[in-house]
Amino acid sequence: MQNLHVGTIGWSYAFWKGVFYPQKAASKDFLNYYSSKFNTVEVDSTFYRIPNQQTVTNWTKRTPDGFLFSLKFPSLITHIKMLKNCKSETNAFLEKVVLLKQKLGCLLLQFPPAFGAKQFPFLISFLQDLPKEYRYVVEVRNKELLNKEFFSALKSQKVAWAWVDSPNMPLVDEVTSDFLYIRLEGDRSKIKGTLGKIEADTTNSLQVWADKIRPFLFNQMEVFSYFGKYYSGYPPSDVDLLESYLA
Repeated sequence: MQNLHVGTIGWSYAFWKGVFYPQKAASKDFLNYYSSKFNTVEVDSTFYRIPNQQTVTNWTKRTPDGFLFSLKFPSLITHIKMLKNCKSETNAFLEKVVLLKQKLGCLLLQFPPAFGAKQFPFLISFLQDLPKEYRYVVEVRNKELLNKEFFSALKSQKVAWAWVDSPNMPLVDEVTSDFLYIRLEGDRSKIKGTLGKIEADTTNSLQVWADKIRPFLFNQMEVFSYFGKYYSGYPPSDVDLLESYLA
């Protein structure tokens, strides 16, 4: 399905060698191999630093046409400055994002638990100032923001609310944009995620997720879904399973 994009959160995992990546694969070849199997990835590294031009250029060169990268906004913007006085950092990040051209998927603003109702006005102002040509997603980890005003604000800016499968927040399946963005993070208190194998049976949970997603795909809505390593312990298997349910 052209409107279904399913992948993992990150790809630079040496513990996938021998089970997903070929045993002798060099880390520089991971992305080439990954993009031959899946059509999208959520880039976690941009949360820690803004990538340089060469890095972004290499991403585009090493992936086929139609592959999409979704990027996290840097934590300097979302966690440290919490959207205050960060125009220069935001511009620097977006200047690199534009280099992906047609391979840009979505841009995720993920906020910490400390980002609550007092920060809500800053979020509104920040979203209003962002260039409108990109797809933005918001994820919060503070329950006091889960109200009608918050979701109405996202909808007015055509910003997607991230549906998150995690023990830390309730699943709120509000639709605030013309695309869906789903993050299946899992429970890091129960799953190690570094063993390179399935640690938990996700068969039933992914069947439920497939049933949720299917109507949106049928209505031609674009869907992005990403698996963290704490879901089953082995995200490549989760991607394959979800796609098989939606085939």
